[in-house]
Amino acid sequence: MALLQPCSTITSSSSSSFFRGSLPSLRFKVSVPKPPSHLIPNSHSLCTASWQELAGVVIFSAIPFTAVKAIANSPLGESLQRRMEERKKFAVQNSTKFKALAEKARKDSMWYGGERPRWLGPLSYDYPTYLTGELPGDYGFDVAGLSKDPVAFQKYFNFEILHARWAMLASLGALVPEVLDILGAFHFVEPVWWRVGYSKLKGDTLDYLGIPGLHLAGGQGVIVIAICQALLMVGPEYARFCGIEALEPLGIYLPGDINYPGGALFDPLNLSRDPVAFEELKVKEIKNGRLAMVAWLGFYTQAALTGKGPVQNLLEHISDPFHNNLLTMLKSM
Repeated sequence: MALLQPCSTITSSSSSSFFRGSLPSLRFKVSVPKPPSHLIPNSHSLCTASWQELAGVVIFSAIPFTAVKAIANSPLGESLQRRMEERKKFAVQNSTKFKALAEKARKDSMWYGGERPRWLGPLSYDYPTYLTGELPGDYGFDVAGLSKDPVAFQKYFNFEILHARWAMLASLGALVPEVLDILGAFHFVEPVWWRVGYSKLKGDTLDYLGIPGLHLAGGQGVIVIAICQALLMVGPEYARFCGIEALEPLGIYLPGDINYPGGALFDPLNLSRDPVAFEELKVKEIKNGRLAMVAWLGFYTQAALTGKGPVQNLLEHISDPFHNNLLTMLKSM
């Protein structure tokens, strides 16, 4: 069991050189056995990359932006924009009608408005009057008063739903590899989510889906992967900042808003065709997203206390719930 305790010196650990380089004012003692010397990553090799690798990352990351710009300024882009403009008027009319139907659906739904469920259920409580139930997942909970400003409230909602979606995707990324490895469907170099980063720190080459030779970024160093990811995220974040109109130069019109853009690109299954069902799906999405964010807090805690993955922890708890649980774990500390 790995425990972090403050101390005056840094004892040997697999990540001591990393923390010493980035957080010189923090001191930790890691009460785990010292790993063999061949498992301790070389911090110098982790933070260096050849100029060929860095150049490749920059070129690869620039491909999406260059392609979008080239298409927008090409005859093909002009043709796509003309076709979009021809359909846009009709699409705007449909969007206006849909928004009116969605507004009616919210008024009739039990999940919106003044009669919606509250976070304390039937208990009497002086709920904030500025929380009117207009947004999905509004249960009247705001003990810190963060939503008094309507502009800030909308901004916080945008951030919450963004993080909720990331948390749901990340939960799949953490659970699926471990489940597949336990079932024997695929054998990964490291199936446990938190050990993947450690494997890269050791310099291991990771195969996607356990398929030998399918490396892609799995053969690159941590620094190269981090730079590539940061550069690739610039485009989506810039488009999100600009709004849903950012894709119109490519001939793509999105009828929704920044949180629910809609259209064939963001709603390929056309789940929003029924306004009543769509408003309920919004509530289900934010509820599951909040659950995923709380689940990640559990993933972090389990990894720190047990050093195992969440699926393995669950299996051990099911096999012996009286000895493998949070209380016994805290007691053993």
